[in-house]
Amino acid sequence: MRRLILPLFFGIVGTAILVSLGAWQVQRLSWKEAILAEIDARIASAPVVLPAMPNPDVDRFLSVEASGTITDHEIHVLASTRETGAIYRVIAAFELTDGRRILLDRGWVRPPQKDTPRPVVQVTVTGNLHWPEEIDGYTPENDLDANIWFSRDVVTMAAHLKTEPILLISRNSSESDPVVTPLPVDSAGIPNDHLQYAVTWYGLAIVWVLMTLHYLRRMRRKKKV
Repeated sequence: MRRLILPLFFGIVGTAILVSLGAWQVQRLSWKEAILAEIDARIASAPVVLPAMPNPDVDRFLSVEASGTITDHEIHVLASTRETGAIYRVIAAFELTDGRRILLDRGWVRPPQKDTPRPVVQVTVTGNLHWPEEIDGYTPENDLDANIWFSRDVVTMAAHLKTEPILLISRNSSESDPVVTPLPVDSAGIPNDHLQYAVTWYGLAIVWVLMTLHYLRRMRRKKKV
């Protein structure tokens, strides 16, 4: 009997740990879903005037309406979508009617249209402020000569196009014949893997229990023999 106490102890403790980790991920799932719901509501809210000094933390995803001139000063960011494959995001300098100059993510074009001249146009744009975090250790250096960028780093793009470090991602505009397809910001790209993690931990707990029972059964059979 004493020989069974130690494996039984480890079986109970291991199961308790794995179950607690699963429960923690369920709590994290509820927390993340609440955040995503808040972001979705913020994205779809009624647009407001562009703040004088937007804060990257407070004003992220803020719905904004702005009027001005989309210039032909552009940055082309290589990206991809599941439906289209390789695309280029067109980031243009946007000169507002009040004299400010900000970044405008107009949307995307296919690679053959990357360098097609786009006319200067006066529009009213509705969209959302965003400060994407797209740089990691694997992000290549931008090819400035070919105007091929690999991330939307707001500060770097603003310095290059001589604008304020503010990025407005277009949701729709008053252009009568748009030459760029909008790619609005949404919460779909924000990771939410907590359900998978919870299933994994609970699955491991079940396996741990089965392995413990199997080991204890073998130990009892050996003892009888």
